[in-house]
Amino acid sequence: MECAEPREPREPREPREPREPREPGPGAETSADQRWEEAKTFYDNLAPKKKPKSPKPQNAVTIAVSSRALFRMDEEQRIYTEQGVEAYVRYQLEHENEPFSPGPAFPFVKALEAVNRRLRELYPDSEDLFDIVLMTNNHAQVGVRLINSINHYDLFIERFCMTGGNSPICYLKAYHTNLYLSADAEKVREAIDEGIAAATIFSPSRDVAVSQNQLRVAFDGDAVLFSDESERIVKAHGLDRFFEHEKAHENKPLAQGPLKGFLEALGRLQKKFYSKGLRLECPIRTYLVTARSAASSGARALKTLRSWGLETDEALFLAGAPKGPLLEKIRPHIFFDDQMFHVAGAQEMGTVAAHVPYGVAQTCRRTAPTKQVPPASS
Repeated sequence: MECAEPREPREPREPREPREPREPGPGAETSADQRWEEAKTFYDNLAPKKKPKSPKPQNAVTIAVSSRALFRMDEEQRIYTEQGVEAYVRYQLEHENEPFSPGPAFPFVKALEAVNRRLRELYPDSEDLFDIVLMTNNHAQVGVRLINSINHYDLFIERFCMTGGNSPICYLKAYHTNLYLSADAEKVREAIDEGIAAATIFSPSRDVAVSQNQLRVAFDGDAVLFSDESERIVKAHGLDRFFEHEKAHENKPLAQGPLKGFLEALGRLQKKFYSKGLRLECPIRTYLVTARSAASSGARALKTLRSWGLETDEALFLAGAPKGPLLEKIRPHIFFDDQMFHVAGAQEMGTVAAHVPYGVAQTCRRTAPTKQVPPASS
């Protein structure tokens, strides 16, 4: 191959006069600012989100939720019952990277977190917030799967209590628990006996969409917010005597029931929104849903709440009619009642219902089957 002939060197060019710097055109600065903001947003989204600090337990409204209330663990429970604890733990370890499906308390917990976000916006330094504690008698080896599930759903649950087969009830007061929700009826009865607001939570028969922005909590009256004083009269003497008694004692407040303190805590948080002029936009709404008749016995219920300095946003007096159809319209995240008849009716209409085992309606509360297998997790 022949080499190319060398080129003649070019004569050097005369140096150019330096140009005056151009003034930036209109919008150039804005464009640079815009690019900076876009880049900052991009890298902010890549950076791990900083979680808010948990409030001190004595300042918070503490909701203790069991693992089987928060997540569906039917298959795991079957393995525990049929094959024993070692097979159960082994199965959990083998599946620890698979998140559990949401359980009946899951929408309620998500609604609590939505309220917390609003409270932190209005009161950045306040610790008057909901604090959720995972309270379970599960073994610590299962903890990784529970943590992975909580992170998968982006839940803010920092406090765990895993008791390795022992009952967690003795820890509830140490956690300053305002409400305990579990799928284990026996543990709920233990908590009630300890003076702690508690309920056994049940999944609805069908899925119904609930509010993503407003926590809705519905309460029965007698033996839930109030004592079972009036129910005892119905059981012993019938409705006519009950109506006479309520009329005669209209101005005498009923004694408090097991969930009065929880309603009180909800009311305290509601007032934080009211003080900012947000009564109509408050992300907490409460309901009294009672079988009482308004004309014959409703006044005493309302006057009792007033004497406590409490109120509910809505009061529905059904005069013995089924509660399920009204609850279907309300779509609460949870409904509390002391009678399984009403809990079952609520479930059928798609409501997450919770049974409060308190009062005269619990006629068989101490009757247990001859042989009972304890649940793997409460």
